[in-house]
Amino acid sequence: MLGLKDFWVSAGFLLMILSAILCVVYGFINWNKGGDIPGFEKKEEAQWAKDEAKLEKNI
Repeated sequence: MLGLKDFWVSAGFLLMILSAILCVVYGFINWNKGGDIPGFEKKEEAQWAKDEAKLEKNI
């Protein structure tokens, strides 16, 4: 039944279950951590402003 007599099939099922458990644990640990990098948005906005100014100059 389900081919569980074969080692590799059993290993596949076991690894699938372990990876699901690992994903749940990782999600639980990182649930409310902030994902923002301080200062990243300011640098990104400054770069966008420079690129926009370049494009407007070329038009």
